[in-house]
This record gives sequence, C-alpha cells and structure tokens, in this order.
Amino acid sequence: MPEITPDSGHQTVITTFETSPGTCQDLLDALRAAYAEFISKQPGFIAAGLHVNDAQTRIANYSQWRRREDFLAMLRSDEMRDRNRRIAELCRSFEPVLYDVAEVYP
Repeated sequence: MPEITPDSGHQTVITTFETSPGTCQDLLDALRAAYAEFISKQPGFIAAGLHVNDAQTRIANYSQWRRREDFLAMLRSDEMRDRNRRIAELCRSFEPVLYDVAEVYP
C-alpha cells in the first residue's frame, strides 16, 4: 500500500494521459497489462492507482516507488520503452512527473 506522508522518503510519480473516449478503454487495458506483467514486479515498486475521468478523455496514474532511481531504471528498461511506444499510440500525450509529498490532510 502507498504511504502518503511527507517523511516517507518514497518517490511519488503522477502521470496524466490525454486520450479520447474511443481509445480510453484500450489505453486502460495497456496500462493494466503493464502494471500486472512488468511494472509491479520491478525493484522498488510500492503501489499504483489508475483513475479515469467521467468523459473518458484523461487517465491519471499515481505510483509510488522506494527511490527515484528505481522508477527511472524501470522507465529506461527495454521492455518499458517498448510498452511506452504502444501507449503513446493510444493517447495524444502523456507525462510522468516526479513529486515529493509536501503535506497530507487526513
């Protein structure tokens, strides 16, 4: 489970995908497969969540990693580079951004 606290030391990655209602489900399937078959098995992976807006034009992905280097190693792997090429075909754009938790309000 993710640990969302400012002092966890974990790396948070939020990725937004701009898509269309016609390709949203295909993109979601590709992301689910990427997590089930590859990403979740990588060193340093903690947890992730996929969120779809009502209009099915955006998917937001929240993931947490033990260290920034773990995420970057996964992203640079040959398998993930191949998967990202397929993912890029299913959306107009996507951008992973690395964050540190600044504050949490229960």
